Amino acid sequence: MAEKVHEPRDLDLSSASRGVWLVKVPKYMSERWQTAGPSSEVGKLRITKSKLSGGKPEVLFSLSDRLADKTAERDEVPRDHKFVLTGLANHALSVMVREPVAGADPSEETDRVAVEGKVIQRAECRPIGDANYMKLKRLQLEAQNKPQRQVKQLDKVVLNYKPKSDHQFNISHEIKRKEEGKRARADKDQVMDMLFSAFEKHQYYNVKDLVRITKQPVTYLKEILKEICTYNMRAPHKNMWELKPEYRHYKAQESEGTGKD
Repeated sequence: MAEKVHEPRDLDLSSASRGVWLVKVPKYMSERWQTAGPSSEVGKLRITKSKLSGGKPEVLFSLSDRLADKTAERDEVPRDHKFVLTGLANHALSVMVREPVAGADPSEETDRVAVEGKVIQRAECRPIGDANYMKLKRLQLEAQNKPQRQVKQLDKVVLNYKPKSDHQFNISHEIKRKEEGKRARADKDQVMDMLFSAFEKHQYYNVKDLVRITKQPVTYLKEILKEICTYNMRAPHKNMWELKPEYRHYKAQESEGTGKD
């Protein structure tokens, strides 16, 4: 698909030589200006020349009462402001606008493009630190520091999130623990008989299986295993227990059975 080629347009330069100011204004002032109707008064600007030779003029701006006053939807904002003038630092700046032409077809690109002027002065509009400004900053700080989550007192019972004294998993676990009871040490000879009986079925066991079979404490069981068993540290039976050679009666029985045949 071929890209759309923009047709050349006429650039209105009738106001290109006009000097304009580039001013940075507070956010609340920009928002209030956007609510003002077309060709309506947004404030008054007062420029006082400096009494000193070569000094910068004093520039004050007063926001209109209609935009600064408090309403049901918005709070009151500062009215009086001061312009802090700064230089251009050898920068060539111009202001360009693009606006639709009245009565033109919206589907066609017939917007008016014009140069409104060249920037001859830069400034920053700062509010004067009066009571209104201090109140505005206090409200902004309170809004920023307001926690996102708040604790609210409920005036009625919420059935969907009714708390439980205990959960089913904890109840079943507690019942199982009581049924098994605390493992008590059995007689050493009795434990050894259980171990010999287990090793007659399999040659290698891990400690968890032996604890399950004998139902003895781990520390007590390991003391007995060290006497009659060997702990393998290498593969293929790593971390497994097996009987010492002198206790492997099943080998002797196998050899005897082989001799009889």
